[in-house]
Amino acid sequence: MCLAVPGRVLDIEDRDGTRMATVDFGGVVKEVCLEYLPDLQVGEYAIVHVGFALQRLDEESARQTLELFAELGMLQEEFGDPWEAAAAVQTGDDVVQEVRK
Repeated sequence: MCLAVPGRVLDIEDRDGTRMATVDFGGVVKEVCLEYLPDLQVGEYAIVHVGFALQRLDEESARQTLELFAELGMLQEEFGDPWEAAAAVQTGDDVVQEVRK
């Protein structure tokens, strides 16, 4: 599943002519393109989908949404540790191999 997740802008910089931001999604920090919201500022919140900030959001709405996503486990699903996911797949493969023996 791919969610549109609210995040808070921590830092903004120009990278090769593209406005990019470091964004905090409730403890997970990712790089985000700001080309669709060129006037977004540090400290503001935006809804981000597939690496692009799409819409400005007020702080209270952002916090409520992040809390709900966290309760439902959706943040882990969206931003889960890729190494943890790979280990889970590997463990599953080992189980399948054991069953085949």
